[in-house]
Amino acid sequence: MIAAAGAPPRLLVRANATPLADPEDVAPATAAPLTTHITPATSFAAVFREALRQRGLPLERVRERLEAHGIRISLATLSYWQRGRSQRERAQSLRAVDALEDILALPTGALRSLLGRHRPRGRAVCELQDLSASQRVFGENSTVEQALGAAFAHFNEDLCSVVIRETLRLDERRCIRSTSVHQLLRATRDGASRLTVVHCIDDTATESIDVIVRCGKPGSVRFLPELRCIIIEVLLGRELARNETAVIDYEVLLGPSNVPSTHHERRTRVHLSEYMLHVYFHPDALPAGCHRYYRERIGAEKRNSRRLARDVSHSAHMLPIRCPAGVHDMSWEWPTD
Repeated sequence: MIAAAGAPPRLLVRANATPLADPEDVAPATAAPLTTHITPATSFAAVFREALRQRGLPLERVRERLEAHGIRISLATLSYWQRGRSQRERAQSLRAVDALEDILALPTGALRSLLGRHRPRGRAVCELQDLSASQRVFGENSTVEQALGAAFAHFNEDLCSVVIRETLRLDERRCIRSTSVHQLLRATRDGASRLTVVHCIDDTATESIDVIVRCGKPGSVRFLPELRCIIIEVLLGRELARNETAVIDYEVLLGPSNVPSTHHERRTRVHLSEYMLHVYFHPDALPAGCHRYYRERIGAEKRNSRRLARDVSHSAHMLPIRCPAGVHDMSWEWPTD
């Protein structure tokens, strides 16, 4: 049982002192703005055709520039796009759309925002989030639901995680001292502007909690010792158009603790394109073994359990080939003294 200390931990929130510019916010200096007036009724094909006309680029040249970005799209496909004869749904096509905005000197999201709603295809479809999706993974009356209260019904409903990479560092006391999260998000509708994350901690008696936002802007941070969690709000700095992407990067630093950690889990309501968890152990406190496993929801039976090897840096990592909705976990066992 973990008891809270008499004095609350020192809670700090700060942004990176030297933030890097988002490449999507930087337009080519020599490109003139597109003069087409884009309205909700404007089609992808119309904007694409007009951008090609104003830039004077033939489709063959566009295809070559896409190849320079490492994206292979046939001339026939590009021709279909400018005539509105096909739906751009596959991951490669969506990458091409993002690259076209740069090649044609269009504002970020000018083409993405005009894509029709995707038809369900495979497991990687990013849909609007809802309460049932959260409860399927987190369970009824979960810690996240208790922490967010009424806001749980709209928990990140306008954002979808695509790629998540996490790095944990443990100290010589076998306790987690830092958790770094790098996340690629996609807006599921117009107006998305912030992400809310709930981090659970092992020891509420930690001396301090420091949140550093390196990509994005720090919003509110709340510490709920009775639930052993921190609620962090990361602001994107602007409103995204539907299907537009954004990157956030933040780190949670914890003060010294006396409660050893035994696992770390990632709960996701949607299929992720990629999830990587990398855990560094202190050379003076190495685990006896590490395992990864998957559960469809909190409390469900563990599946796909697999032993993980430590490398020369005293770290272990997991990178599932498939990352469906559910709970992805790495656990470690400490040797008996």
